[in-house]
This record gives sequence, C-alpha cells and structure tokens, in this order.
Amino acid sequence: MMLGTDITTTRQKSFDHWTTSQGHKLYMSEKRSVTSPAIGTLLLVHGSSMGSQGFDLDIPGDPDASIMDYFTTRGFNVWRFDCIGYGRSDKPADHLATVAQAVPDLLAVTDYIKAQGNPDQLMLLGYSSGALRAALFTQQHPERVKRLGLEAFVYTGKGSPTLKKRAEKMKEWKGSIRRPLSAEFLMSTMKRDHSETTMETRALPYIESILALEDSVPNGTYIDMCENLPLVNPLTITVPTALLRGEFDGIASDEDVLEFFGLLPNPDKEFIFMPGIAHSAGTSKNYLRFYTAAYSFFARPETVFKG
Repeated sequence: MMLGTDITTTRQKSFDHWTTSQGHKLYMSEKRSVTSPAIGTLLLVHGSSMGSQGFDLDIPGDPDASIMDYFTTRGFNVWRFDCIGYGRSDKPADHLATVAQAVPDLLAVTDYIKAQGNPDQLMLLGYSSGALRAALFTQQHPERVKRLGLEAFVYTGKGSPTLKKRAEKMKEWKGSIRRPLSAEFLMSTMKRDHSETTMETRALPYIESILALEDSVPNGTYIDMCENLPLVNPLTITVPTALLRGEFDGIASDEDVLEFFGLLPNPDKEFIFMPGIAHSAGTSKNYLRFYTAAYSFFARPETVFKG
C-alpha cells in the first residue's frame, strides 16, 4: 500500500486571513491538522493562470479533490494564498505579478503565518510558475524554508514545446498588464500535453472555481518564462528540495529539469518522475502519484548523520 493511502481524506474547516503586501490587501486561507502536534506547516504557491482556489476543491464523492484536505487529514497545517493580482487579493491595474514580485508577497505571508504560532521554517510546495516563485523566495530567504517542493518546474526553458508556442504571442503578453481567461483556455492547460491524462470529474469544478474569482490574470510570469529564464540559480538553493516532474509535461524538457536537479548542493534532494501525468498533476487521473510523493518528501524525518 502506498504511503498515506490507508487514511481516508475528510473535509476540513478553512479559516480566512488577510495581510498586506506591496501596499495592497493579500488573501490567505488556512486549514489545520487533525493531529496535534502537526507534522509541519505547508504553504502552497499557485501558478500563472489562477489564484490558490484550485488547491481546495470541494467535489462531492471526491474527498481527495482538495490537496489541502489531503495533507491536513495526514497531519499538516496547510496554507494557501493569492499573489497580488489574483483571486481574492487586490488586483492593481498596473501590477504584472512577475516571479520576483511574488517574493514580497511570500515575505508577508510567512511573517503572518509565523505570527499565528507556526514554526519559523515552513515547507513550500509550488506549482508551475508558483514553483519558480517558491524557488526564488527560497534562494533569497533560505532561513524561512525547511523543505521545498517544485512541481511542473522549468529551469532554462530549453526544449520546452509549451514555452516555444507561448513565445509566439510575446507581443501580446507585453502589450497589456492582464490577459483574459476562458473555460476553453483553462481546459487546455490540463489537456494540451496529453488529452487523456486529466481526471474528467475534476476538470469542470476546477475551471469553475477559477472563473468564480478571475476573468483575467496578470501577464508577468508569462513574460518571465518566455524571456527571462533562468530566474533561479540552483547552486543557491541550500534547503532539501524535491522536483516532481510529470511524464508528459511540456513546460520543460526532462534534460532541463535534470540539469537543475544535478546542480542542487544539498544531498537531501529527490527527482520524482510521475508517469501518466502532464502539466496539471492535481487534476490528473494519477494524482495520487503526486500527492503521495509530496507527502513522503515533506513527512520524512530529518537525517541524523549528515557527513
């Protein structure tokens, strides 16, 4: 039996929180561990085309649809937040929400979480451009991060079919602060790399949760990923790190992500190849390969002998 699958995920109560970042209101949501003390505190970092609402789907008959519930049921305190420009946070008309602009957001969030009595060091799990956000924050503030999980990550962008196609619209991305969202586009983020990997019963609720709060999103991370990579120096990521790579994920090539992994200096690192998964691991049919791999990395004991 795979780690964690012997526990039934149950729906947990969420608590809303607010703080400020860059002069704007920033939204956070917390779910608390069913065990005391908690194994640790996990902070989820969202990607380019949605806020954090997709981390807490409520689908009848599918308790695992919320990754927050999955981890709280298994002993973690879990937080999510909307970067400025997304979700329930403020959406300034001039805010691109670049990868670098997420760093002050993460500083504000980690300050707030610590003030609620959580540990000084949190565990971060970032998805897609959220992985870049989490990695850059860790690079600049390693003292705040205990473990780092990077899912759907890209390093240099070399060999990425998704970014090659996206770059064809660079004039469009750079010509406006925000781009419109549609159900068709959001479906494409789940199906563009492989049409059969998506868990169909999660696709529509996922899309509806996003469109309930967003009709457009900032262009900053799209510009960054097409024009400014690499944004993170692996040699400066000193904390334990896991890279979770979907077999069909077109955001990066295997060689690109493996190069990043090889340069990480901390020997407490993992490259986790997830078969049958494309870009959106949480809405894939093989989502448990993602959930259990992340759980294993974040729940494991620290090493006694470090060499």
